[in-house]
Amino acid sequence: MQAHSAEHQAFETFETFESVMGLDMVTDPAEQPVELAAAAATHFRGQYANCMAMYADAQTVADYLDIHSEWFHRCAHPMKTDALGDNGYALTIGRFGSFGYEVEPKIGLHLLPQDEGVYRIETIPVPDYEAPGYHVDFRAALQLVEAASETGAPLTQVEWELDLDVAIYFPRFIRALPKSLIQGTGDRLLNQIVRQVSRRLTHKVQMDFHQTRDIPFPKAS
Repeated sequence: MQAHSAEHQAFETFETFESVMGLDMVTDPAEQPVELAAAAATHFRGQYANCMAMYADAQTVADYLDIHSEWFHRCAHPMKTDALGDNGYALTIGRFGSFGYEVEPKIGLHLLPQDEGVYRIETIPVPDYEAPGYHVDFRAALQLVEAASETGAPLTQVEWELDLDVAIYFPRFIRALPKSLIQGTGDRLLNQIVRQVSRRLTHKVQMDFHQTRDIPFPKAS
């Protein structure tokens, strides 16, 4: 699900606010978690859209997507996934350090059953988990569109759109920086993360679908 190949580590290699801004940051010992939670959140929002080519008719692709319990764990790796009921997953993004402590961001995703050919994914709470200093609102929609291929083989484009809102509660020393610097840096990092993750997921879902269904996948020319 590539945004508008070689495997690589997930999020550990992404730049942090510290490295981008050239700051050597440490946690302010005077700022307690309750103070952090009381601060106003900074929102980073993005809207994304792209498509994924699957060389089969729409019904075959739908049958594959409908049984996400068989492929979601494989395709999300190396991110950790835990099932939440029949249609939900707790997705652990990866461990990284920021502001002097390590966190493992986790998000609950609900893969709703298709409704007239449209698949929706929304955030849901993760039981017994409270996100430390951030909140994610993830809303995606996928639609299957049959198209003509150059070879004449069946082709279905999985067209997707994503609305993403990430709210972060920064410590005081971050909030003291120019708002335009914080906003611009955060927007760029959000776009980088979505682009890299969507590229990896696109590749893995395509390969998994074609291999498990024994369907040839054309090599890029």
